Amino acid sequence: MPEMSVTVRWADGRVEEHYSPSLVMHDYLRPGVTYTVDDFAWRARTGLDEAGERVRAKYGFYCTSAAESANRIAELAAACAPGATIEVLAMEPPLPRASGDSSTTSASPPSPQLQEP
Repeated sequence: MPEMSVTVRWADGRVEEHYSPSLVMHDYLRPGVTYTVDDFAWRARTGLDEAGERVRAKYGFYCTSAAESANRIAELAAACAPGATIEVLAMEPPLPRASGDSSTTSASPPSPQLQEP
């Protein structure tokens, strides 16, 4: 199962990298996009919950690292002022671009693209 990291700049300027055990985070976040703290926290929690469940389906146990990432994000989000924004700086590894894909990043929920066990 491919692992990935999501690097974000929090409202206070802090840059942190958050771990996911699955590339499914690409279904919820886009690099270069700025999200409100509530939207980012929801997207991250949802993606990390799905990633943890994918680990459970494959290995028989939930990924505690996904839970730790989700808890850290929730902790940082709770310290942000209402309406604060968070920028996704990078997602590694990136998804390969489809040939002819000239799309730019979007803050709207992306459609699922990955098929992992």
